[in-house]
Amino acid sequence: MKHCVPLVLAVLLFSLQQQITAGNAQYQDVFYMLDENHLTAEVTLNPKASGELFLPEQITVGQNTYTVIAIGDKAFKGCKNLTAIVLPKTLRRVYRNAFDGTGIMLNKTNWKDGCLWIDSILIATDKTIKPRYTVPEGTRLIAAGAFQGNKAIERVDLPACITRIDHETFRDCKNLQKITIPATVTSIGEEAFTGSGIYANENKWKKGAFIIDDCLIATNSELPAKFIFKNKTPIRLIAERAFANRKELRSVTIPETITAIPTAAFYGCENLAEVIIPATVREVGNFAFYNCTLLKSATLPRDLEHLGAGVFYGCINLKEQVLSDKLEVLERAAFFMCRGIKNITLPSHLRRIDDGVFAGCSTLEEIELPQTLTFIGEQAFAGCAVLRKVVIPDGISALSKQVFQGCTRLYRLDLPEGLYAIGDEALDGCLALERINIPLSTFRIGVRAFHNCQQLRGIYLVDHIHMIEEGAFMECKMLEEVQLPASLQRLQRAAFAQCINLQKVQLNASLKEIEDGAFCQCRSLREVQWNDSLRTIGADAFLDCRYLRTPLFPPQVTIGKNAFKGCRQ
Repeated sequence: MKHCVPLVLAVLLFSLQQQITAGNAQYQDVFYMLDENHLTAEVTLNPKASGELFLPEQITVGQNTYTVIAIGDKAFKGCKNLTAIVLPKTLRRVYRNAFDGTGIMLNKTNWKDGCLWIDSILIATDKTIKPRYTVPEGTRLIAAGAFQGNKAIERVDLPACITRIDHETFRDCKNLQKITIPATVTSIGEEAFTGSGIYANENKWKKGAFIIDDCLIATNSELPAKFIFKNKTPIRLIAERAFANRKELRSVTIPETITAIPTAAFYGCENLAEVIIPATVREVGNFAFYNCTLLKSATLPRDLEHLGAGVFYGCINLKEQVLSDKLEVLERAAFFMCRGIKNITLPSHLRRIDDGVFAGCSTLEEIELPQTLTFIGEQAFAGCAVLRKVVIPDGISALSKQVFQGCTRLYRLDLPEGLYAIGDEALDGCLALERINIPLSTFRIGVRAFHNCQQLRGIYLVDHIHMIEEGAFMECKMLEEVQLPASLQRLQRAAFAQCINLQKVQLNASLKEIEDGAFCQCRSLREVQWNDSLRTIGADAFLDCRYLRTPLFPPQVTIGKNAFKGCRQ
């Protein structure tokens, strides 16, 4: 049977590209997007916002409290009746387009010297701004795109209170010729200066690198294949996507003055084979080396404190990695499709392995999960085709959806007491899995959880299990005998379908319903120990069980179409 692992990985790819986190939530009539990893929230689309609005610094959703750190793109766009808003001091990012067409933007009293201000945040500018503009001291933030396309501006002086120049802030400012970037600025977003007058100034480019005040902003095709930072004064900052898609880049040495490799810094550098990362680096941002398919060497610092989502996504030649003990979270798809990694040493204090972290690592042979681990995300090890043995730590309460799907050589999986659920398709396609001990605490076996575990011979279904869901043991071809747990009242569709060597089934006393196709094509099934509680047998439930004699049931039992077709009479 064909496996769906490539399709699953493709779906994960799409979700990661969309940067979906925990989804939307509503709090006091405002919609937010939540990030469960970092417990942060971003204000998302609110097309009906009106009147005066107060945004809190924190919101509580469920059992978690989230810090509000961003006003998203177009969050309040077109809200003509939104007349005032109080923004939280916790904000790290505001998008200029968030307030397009709002009553706030239309109110001229909110503008000063060609700038729209809300709570000391510079939101937008217009053509009445002075050609030389000094951003006032005390400015909290400058919105992403605040100056974008403004042809009136020629020079901007930034105050020491500014720590970030956001995405597209000065994009297409055709007449901008000079800007001062204070030492307090620690990050610069993508395309912050693209299309500006200063960007077009050849004197700002050195050997294919665009540099302002010792900040490397962007690169072009003149970049040498082996790039070593050489500047009169050391480069102190690299902007997001600074080297993105530079096909000519083959080797780069990052200077010791750098403490962070930003988001998508080397995104799509498909010929980059070597990166020398200094010990000074404490953070590597999201998708920093995304699809650097030739990258073999990128030794991470031993004191690294943050490793972003998708950081080595698609780096199919990346070799063994030892991760810093200071890392507590491995974010989504960090090593997705790193087919060259055979071994990896995890941090001793690791708490979370998020969705798809090692998905598609087809040569990963072994992994030791630390006892500090409390969460393993969906598809975390999907497609790890040669992974043979895994011991799940005691702190894990559930196996997530598709977590080991397609681990075709996984023969041993030790589950902890306290595990309450085995998620949908968690072990789908684990062809070598012979036995598994289900803890007494388990009450749910999810949809297709053990589907196509062709070597699974023995399984003890503990009495606390309340749910054996659709296709849970479908195509477990070596399974010979099943005793249903005492608490089970309904056996779902195709639960044991195509278990071609299943010979004996013992129904529990409380089972009331066998759904459609539950034992369909169990061609070796000879014996079923029926109970008196049974009330419904679904269509095709025992279809083509050729050795099973069709039983006689009392009138109160409803029997579906073809339930015993192909059975002995």
